[in-house]
Amino acid sequence: MLFKLKNIFISGILIILTAINLCAQQWQSTIVFYENDRLKYLSDNEGNKIPDFSYAGYKGGGVAIPDVPVVKTISPIDGDNTAHLQNAITEIASLPLNEEGFRGALLLSPGTYEIRGTLKIRDDGIVLRGSGDADDPTSNSILLGTGNSPNKRSILVAGGGLSTKWSNQVSGTKKNILTDTIFVGDREFEVEDASVFSVGDNIIIFHPSTDLWLQAIDYGGTYSDQPGAEPGVDVPWTPGAENIVFNRFITAINGNKITIDAPVFNTLIRELSQSYIYKYARTGVRANIGIENLRIDIQTAGGTDEDHAWQAIDLFQIEDAWIRNCTMLHFGQSAVRTNTATRITVENCNAIDPVSKIEGERRYNYQVYTASQQILFYKCHATNGRHHFVSNGTSYTSGCVFLDCTSQGAYTSSEGHRRWSTGLLYDNVIELDGPRPGVNPRLLGLYNRGYYGTSHGWSAAHSVAWNCDVAQGDLIVQKPPTAKNYAIGCFGKNITGNSPPAPFNEPLGFIEGSNQAGLHPRSLYLAQLEERLNLTSGSSEPISSPKKHGYYLNGNYPNPFNPETIISFSIPERSDILLTIFDLIGREVAVLVNDSLPAGTNEIRWNGKDNDGNEVSSGLYIYKIESAHGTLADKMLLIR
Repeated sequence: MLFKLKNIFISGILIILTAINLCAQQWQSTIVFYENDRLKYLSDNEGNKIPDFSYAGYKGGGVAIPDVPVVKTISPIDGDNTAHLQNAITEIASLPLNEEGFRGALLLSPGTYEIRGTLKIRDDGIVLRGSGDADDPTSNSILLGTGNSPNKRSILVAGGGLSTKWSNQVSGTKKNILTDTIFVGDREFEVEDASVFSVGDNIIIFHPSTDLWLQAIDYGGTYSDQPGAEPGVDVPWTPGAENIVFNRFITAINGNKITIDAPVFNTLIRELSQSYIYKYARTGVRANIGIENLRIDIQTAGGTDEDHAWQAIDLFQIEDAWIRNCTMLHFGQSAVRTNTATRITVENCNAIDPVSKIEGERRYNYQVYTASQQILFYKCHATNGRHHFVSNGTSYTSGCVFLDCTSQGAYTSSEGHRRWSTGLLYDNVIELDGPRPGVNPRLLGLYNRGYYGTSHGWSAAHSVAWNCDVAQGDLIVQKPPTAKNYAIGCFGKNITGNSPPAPFNEPLGFIEGSNQAGLHPRSLYLAQLEERLNLTSGSSEPISSPKKHGYYLNGNYPNPFNPETIISFSIPERSDILLTIFDLIGREVAVLVNDSLPAGTNEIRWNGKDNDGNEVSSGLYIYKIESAHGTLADKMLLIR
């Protein structure tokens, strides 16, 4: 054996036996399953099927976030640091872009940086990097947002800064789509004249919300004639108001047939609406911007105070960017808000303890807003908000993924929030503590919101809850006209589309395997990503962990966790594995595995106890996997 065997305690043996037993009880969905080692997707009689979500994230998914070299380091000064930081950002903006499209990183030394204004990163290739996101200023970088001028401002804005919804057209490139039906998940269609386009062009697919299309979806299903609707405000959707838009790149042209880089997330039927494409002028779009290792704390009076900064980070008019290892506190509306944003990764972040009234347009901890597409939230945590993981972006927003995220103290549901957001994937989203006493127990929703808000109506279509757990809450899934929503392998008290507990009476969505452990694959996004990358010849890497020769981390879930978590990793062949838990100062806490394990995916459960069987305290822990193939490591958070 590669490693000298240590004594393995009874608890460790039980962990391994439990993992083996779970594998033996694995089951697959009847509509997405492996056949001959490939995922197979079944369509219903309308042509609805689960699409490929793996294109979400930085550079379109499966590309590792780069470690950009530091070109300037600063420390905090007394008083307002807004100009101090902005001047340093401007200095880096004057540097040339390298071959990878980066100018360099600005490193903030540990300390507290008071921010009375708004920081803006308006140029490509700049990374703002702190020294850590914890609360100790001696070893971490804290942006402290003070004051309320202007009212309800954002602390940090990255990108061009405008909400253009990709409307800038290159003159002469608007061409009608001739394909009769482009089904959800498709990536090919024919246009009337492809000669004005080239491979690599950024195009916009535009589906007008015509009266015929609105008829087909019951004008949004707003229930505007029912008790509770506000006259003149809660009304049926109107033509031109809910256009469906996809921001894409051309990967191939064959005659007048165009292939795009990512699928559409709604079926486009020509007889209901004449869709068209145009070349996007890309005016003002910024790319390759990163925000890392920061803590953004907003000063408030607590309680329901609203006279303070409102957003922690805005990503506006931006693509191929990221936020990672950041903690945002005490915002009024959002920790992260995206708008006119594409191919973004938000990874390993905390959006906690917002301060505001508990009512509409507040406490949307992670918010994909207008024109947000292919956004990936990975291993993110939210507390004490209303809609923790939410699409508030209408029909312009699609293809967004919430993966291995956790929620605590939610006042209401993570959800598609309004007006036909499409292609949302909630993948292993975990509620840690169930519904709050005295509030609606709905904690995840892909459903009709009727007259809620301002005629929110059908809030999500072609969207999926996969292997999610809402504790003792409700998960509401309903079927929109012409589309479908899904809940597969999810856990909760009520997983249904029936009313009640659904607020409006609509058909059930596709619900399968509720409260049944062992769904395979565990993660739909990761399974789709792995399959897609295996079909390419490039060297792309998924999320943070490179998949070398079949040896990689799938991560641990849930994370944060209480009282236990499952560490998942893959090995290419039977190998001797040493899996150890350490605390942050490097002390060994527990040895979970010191043995030979079989090829493929292995899942090992840790119960939050040390080698002596004692419960360990709350905090960050490191798990390390060692084998002849190398060393893998990641961190996890235990919250008791």
